[in-house]
Amino acid sequence: MPTGEREAAPPLGSVKTRVAALLPDLLVFRSPRGSRPELATAQGVLLGVHVTGFTALMDRFSLTCKSEHDMDKLAHIFSYYISDIVEHVLCFGGDILNITGNVLLALWTVEQSQLSDIITLVARCSLEIQERFGVYHTREGQDLHLKIGLSAGRISQVIIGDEQRQYLLVIGRDVDGVRLAQRLAQANEIVLSWNCWKLCEQYMFEVEIMREDEAVKLRDIRIIDPFDFDEHLDKCLDYLPHYRTSAETLRTALELVPDSALEQRLRKHIMKGLLKKIDEGQPVEYVSEFRTVTMVLVSLEFHRPAWLLRLCRLVQEAALYISTVIEKGGGQLSRIFMFEKGCMFLCVFGLPGDKKPDECAHALESSFSIFSFCWENLAETKLVSISITNGPVFCGVVGALRRHEYTVIGPKVSLVARMITAYPGLVSCDEVTYLRSMLPAYNFKKLPEKTMRNISNPGRMYEYLGHRRCLMFGKRHLDRARNKNHPLLDREKELEAFRLAQQECLQQKAGRAVLYEGGKGHGKSQLLAEIDFLAQKKGQRVLPLKLKEADSERCFYAVQTLMAIFFEIDTCPACHRQEQLHRQLCGLVDTPLHCLFNDLFFVKFPLSFRVSHMDELARQKKVQECFIHILQEAVRATPLVFLIDEAQFLDAASWEFLGALLSSLPILMVMTLTPPAALCGWAQHILHSPQAVLVPISTLAAPSLLRMACWELGVVSLPQELQIYLLHRSFRNPLYCEILCQDLLSKDILRFHDLREEEENSNWETLSANAIKSTMSSISPASSDEGQELYICTVKDDVNLETVLLPPPLKEIAVNQLDLLSPEAQLLVKCAAIIGHSFHINLLHRLLPGWGESKLLQVVGQLVDTHVLRWLDKSHELPAESMPAPSRTDCTDEVGERKKSDAGSSSPLGLPEALPPAHTSVLEFGVPLLREAAWELWPQEQQIALHLECACFLQDLACRCGSCHGGDFVPFHRFAVCPPKRSRGLSRCCAYRDTGSVLTPVATDRLQLPFGQDGFGFQEKAFKRQEAFASERSRTEEAFLDGVAQKLAQSSPGEGLLTAPCRCAQVLEAVLGPLAQHCLVVGEASCAFYYLLEAAAASLDLSDSYMAFFYLRKAGSVLGRPSAFSFLRKRKVKVCQFEEATFCRLRSEVCFNMGQITLAKKLARQALRLLKRNFPWTWLGVLFQTFLEKYWRSCSLSQQPGNPNEKKKQLAVVEQRVRCLSLLWQLYNLEATASSRRCARLAALMQRNSAEEFAEEAQVVSAYVDLSQLSQNLGDRETWLLWEQLAIQKSSLCWSSREGLLAAARLLQALAYTRLCLGHLDLSIKLGLHAQELCGLLKKPALENLVLSVLFRSAFLKKKFDLCVRVLESQWALVSRGRDVLALAGFYSACLDLLLYGEGLLCRPFAECLRFVQNYEHSCALTPQSNVMLGVHASLALWFAQNLQWGLFARHFSKACQLVRRTNASLFGCHGFVRFLECHTFMLQNMPASVFMHVPPEARSRTLQYFEEFFSRCATCPVYHQWVSELKASVMRSGKRDSASSANVIRPLDTCLTGIWIDREFLEKDASCGKNSGGTGSSSFVQLKCLGCFLGQLDGREGPGSQPSVELAERLIPRRTRVPRRPTDVYVKEEKDGLKGARSAECKGAAVTRPRKALPCQQFSVLLAGEN
Repeated sequence: MPTGEREAAPPLGSVKTRVAALLPDLLVFRSPRGSRPELATAQGVLLGVHVTGFTALMDRFSLTCKSEHDMDKLAHIFSYYISDIVEHVLCFGGDILNITGNVLLALWTVEQSQLSDIITLVARCSLEIQERFGVYHTREGQDLHLKIGLSAGRISQVIIGDEQRQYLLVIGRDVDGVRLAQRLAQANEIVLSWNCWKLCEQYMFEVEIMREDEAVKLRDIRIIDPFDFDEHLDKCLDYLPHYRTSAETLRTALELVPDSALEQRLRKHIMKGLLKKIDEGQPVEYVSEFRTVTMVLVSLEFHRPAWLLRLCRLVQEAALYISTVIEKGGGQLSRIFMFEKGCMFLCVFGLPGDKKPDECAHALESSFSIFSFCWENLAETKLVSISITNGPVFCGVVGALRRHEYTVIGPKVSLVARMITAYPGLVSCDEVTYLRSMLPAYNFKKLPEKTMRNISNPGRMYEYLGHRRCLMFGKRHLDRARNKNHPLLDREKELEAFRLAQQECLQQKAGRAVLYEGGKGHGKSQLLAEIDFLAQKKGQRVLPLKLKEADSERCFYAVQTLMAIFFEIDTCPACHRQEQLHRQLCGLVDTPLHCLFNDLFFVKFPLSFRVSHMDELARQKKVQECFIHILQEAVRATPLVFLIDEAQFLDAASWEFLGALLSSLPILMVMTLTPPAALCGWAQHILHSPQAVLVPISTLAAPSLLRMACWELGVVSLPQELQIYLLHRSFRNPLYCEILCQDLLSKDILRFHDLREEEENSNWETLSANAIKSTMSSISPASSDEGQELYICTVKDDVNLETVLLPPPLKEIAVNQLDLLSPEAQLLVKCAAIIGHSFHINLLHRLLPGWGESKLLQVVGQLVDTHVLRWLDKSHELPAESMPAPSRTDCTDEVGERKKSDAGSSSPLGLPEALPPAHTSVLEFGVPLLREAAWELWPQEQQIALHLECACFLQDLACRCGSCHGGDFVPFHRFAVCPPKRSRGLSRCCAYRDTGSVLTPVATDRLQLPFGQDGFGFQEKAFKRQEAFASERSRTEEAFLDGVAQKLAQSSPGEGLLTAPCRCAQVLEAVLGPLAQHCLVVGEASCAFYYLLEAAAASLDLSDSYMAFFYLRKAGSVLGRPSAFSFLRKRKVKVCQFEEATFCRLRSEVCFNMGQITLAKKLARQALRLLKRNFPWTWLGVLFQTFLEKYWRSCSLSQQPGNPNEKKKQLAVVEQRVRCLSLLWQLYNLEATASSRRCARLAALMQRNSAEEFAEEAQVVSAYVDLSQLSQNLGDRETWLLWEQLAIQKSSLCWSSREGLLAAARLLQALAYTRLCLGHLDLSIKLGLHAQELCGLLKKPALENLVLSVLFRSAFLKKKFDLCVRVLESQWALVSRGRDVLALAGFYSACLDLLLYGEGLLCRPFAECLRFVQNYEHSCALTPQSNVMLGVHASLALWFAQNLQWGLFARHFSKACQLVRRTNASLFGCHGFVRFLECHTFMLQNMPASVFMHVPPEARSRTLQYFEEFFSRCATCPVYHQWVSELKASVMRSGKRDSASSANVIRPLDTCLTGIWIDREFLEKDASCGKNSGGTGSSSFVQLKCLGCFLGQLDGREGPGSQPSVELAERLIPRRTRVPRRPTDVYVKEEKDGLKGARSAECKGAAVTRPRKALPCQQFSVLLAGEN
């Protein structure tokens, strides 16, 4: 029990013991009698303890209503408080009769002669209770006090009930006396009844007479020598036969020998649902739940005090009837309270195992039936009052372990008692019951508001008048109205069935019926609304009708309502109804027969002689004949369609008539059915008719459901955590999704942001919106209006979606489903709900107390068969190499270790032979909402205990998978953290203690094994100095490629690292994320922060920036936001400096991926400062630091510490430094300023020095590759391939670990990149294919995407367009799964290249490419990426120019002009520059002669300056030099011509390899570019020959005459060829958005060719002016 820090009592054992703990000794030791009711009398002393302030506390909780969360606090306070009082009473020998509400009643049964001594004992017990527990201070500010009443005398014991269920009542004058004493007492007072005062030793008591002959107030007990209370206590205990002074249990009832007869007798006093859980062996703490229930309190008052036996018989009769009626509706009679003038019956609907739909309606109907019975059958009844409330309560055990009661606690319990007094003689209910009953409003009457004690806001009250038949028919309506802005999703097949039936009905003139069958919420009503629209659009007349369950009991009701709708009398006033009906019937039905419709339509036509002679059956047949005749005439004019929603509620007579109508008239009937439904014979006849078709309706597909959620929320995209939240909770049910979205809006846990407003954030806390924008992969607005405002939503930082409570309607549905399961299945589902949506069977076994493997698998099999659970495939299974056996070790020191399960198990998974071979060990929930609803049922304290058990299990798996050799995702994380103080209860879970590890000592030892089995995969060796590096044997490129090929060829499981697939994604999903959540629930913020950092690092390792942002944002909320003032910067959780630095570094990397460059720099610098490695801020500091890094630091590496743990701690710091510095040079490389270049060089140099200090080959190779890449980007030809060659030499030691293989993959990508830049296209393709294969095996999607980008460029320049298409397909498979906008931009840039030059090949339509650019060009993720965006905008401009759409050309060309200044010499920057120059060339070549003569000379000179700038900037990318030289010559030639001719138009890529003829005069005038590009020659030919020499030197050859260099030079010599024309010039109609009217020959199969037309003078002037 939740009793704070007290010692844990041993658990109760047998079923009999657990039953006895729920019952008083008065029942356990009684002698049974055969009569009913049983009546017995005895002498005794009664003690009543009333907890005051509890109702006010409940009212305070209800005002700040957080539903079950507040109920949890309330139940915890009461249980903690009352349990101490119970134990104190037991110590004094008392027998706890009951604990009801806030009142405890105890009894000491003795002989009459012993009453005075026992009264003294009870008085002393009361004084001690007041002294120790008299005042209880709560955090909510409402103190609890005790009022105690004592009474003594004759006590009557009554057993009410039958052989199935019995109830104990204690009645009599002295029982009423203890109640009176409680009422007279004030807080912290003890009052004795007058009879008790007369029977006690009055000289021993200090009292105050309150009222003569009523009560006295006890002040104290006089200490009179030689009175010794201990001796007196021993004497009194001798009077109590069932008191055990030597036993720890204090109750002999718990130690009785097994007696089946006694056990069966006791079981009758316990509710059935609780008995099932006891028989199942569920622990006491697993029994309690938080539920929404409906309570019914029945109060009976009698005319005059009757004889006791007569009174008991009245109560017996009432109890039997009430119990029978309540149980039919799914309720239980919980308690009976009896007093002098009457009694009360407390009934509860919705207790565990009893939840049913329409609970409130059943409670109201049962209450009215009881109300009528008591008035009519109980003659002595003076007043019957019934009150009904509905709301969340605590249903569970309160009290001590030795004696407790199953009860309900909550504000609604107090309210239902107050309503009895406020509204006597009525069946009253609160507003919640009224609304949730869904009964017609005319069955209720609003009651006046009344003041109720200790209840500040009781709400509206209603009187229930019973189920009355309203004299009216239904009205036309459907539940749903069609939304014209939101089309129907995923219902094409269903609509096609309707259209086919509609066509057959119209063409064949025969009736048709379409019946749609689907579960609740699948969208049947929405489908009917769409069908209603389509039918009316066809000119058909639609008669819609929605039925309810009560309508099935009304004969001919559906047809009656349909015909009323047909006659249009359902909406007209009652006074005009008869006149309207008469007009409709004239000419169709004889006037004497009009009176047949009087009862059907509530009219009063005169009764004719003809009708008066008909019997009832004849009248019914005549009415049906008239209806058929009327409808037959109507169908001839206008086709009719009947729409009936919830057709399973059709009455049998209506089914029969509709069947006859279907076979005789061409009427189309569309109905919906909700299974399971018991249909009558006529309904089955229609279903099996050839004229009917049954169409099942399934749930929506996941993309459609998310699109619907976007519409509901008014946004265009959802964050991933919200997508998971909706998919897991709704299970693709449209209704559930709609309710969840409305609940999110009502709880105000979402923030909305304008999609088009984007700015660079200055702090981490405001990044949520841009995080969504930078990772969205699709946009699906509801409409495509140009001026439409587009929004996205984010979840507020302080909200944890995992713990958001379900909306009440959905929780009711889920709890109904849960209660249909068996008790053992319910317990399994509740325990599985603690783990998460998916769970491992070993962990589930750990949470189930006392369950064997066979029982576990049997119950799991039952749940799988009923689709409550389902097995997951092997892709979701956790790595088995580190799976712990399912030993049950308790997480607290007090309880100690539990027994381990099956030590002889042959499998490390613990459940070896029992699992079916076709399944894995991982399951997930297969029913919507069930997991969330089951989780909410647990009390908070038990939730924490179970989450702690889960954390203890999962912590052993919180490391990299076996194929990655284990270890932390943040390298050496466990060795770098400082050991914080831990609580005793969490010493095992995530304990830092002596090991310095967040994991258990066993797990730490396993991760500290030597290399080969080492958890980190790093070799233990001394640091190498730079001199040792120079002595390593040289490694050629061919040898490196041979090593790659050999490694890829390894297929033996025991040889290579690549044969075992990486399972880190499964570890992230199934271990790290849930483990952090478990730690948060437990309250261990430090552990949660640790695992959130691990999860973020794992997400970045898997190239999922958004999930990394999600985990880091959650980590930030755990850590707390620091103050703006440095001296106040105190976090909520204290973490070590290393974790603070890691937190900054991970955030910096996420910001970099999202395009938040300034913030990324700030966080990276902050991380370096925390890692004691500052980065200079000024240019002078950069120069000085560069000098130090080059000439001093490289020769003074730090010494390695001797302590292995200290060494690993230092390695952890160095690893973070390396990653920070690698990030910094990439950030500065995005800017084209001189200061940024200096900072980038310095960061790369510092990275290299730190990597060499790290002495780990993979990091050194990566640092060399980064330096090589940076040198190429900066145009530094001297050091470009030098670092690459050093990386190849260093890579010899990288094959033994997965980190080394990753470095080798990066090196392969860099080599492919380099060979592409140099023009070695075949070799680049070969290297790229090797790198792609290696990346695929290593599961590195980001690196693989980069490899594919390089591979596409090589294949593209080689004109291998088929290979280009295959590469783009592979790239699309990568980028479409993720949420990386930058990767999508690179992909669409390649698609545009293929569209422009691919000879008709198509990967993605142009309209899709353009739409992506329009939606994302202002994204922060793309704004810094000038290289990529230059190529995108230049390609779009070139496309529009070729199709003569000069307005759109000008838009994108101007953007390209702005971007070209910010690019560098990287491959993608050079590619964009080339496209930009092609735009210039194409524009100048299409100038009309009249315009060309007026072009200012500075325009052409500016174009030539761009060419010179290209050769100056892009000297390290000679693959494009030949083509740019020819473009420049073409531009120079166009300046000499007299007129422009379209015949000489340069077609892009036509001359890239085949070349065009360039006149010598233009080549000679191109000598200037050679000087600006490094003096490579005075002409293009000389330049190309020198280029061949340069390539030979870079390749390591001796001179310019080497064969490869000559071949390359010869390949690059231009040859004369005819310019091939593009097959078709696609005309794209120029619109405002560039999309309307777009047609593509590849998409549509045909193209509209348009002749080229001259560029208007005005357009040219604008373009040239804008360019300059």
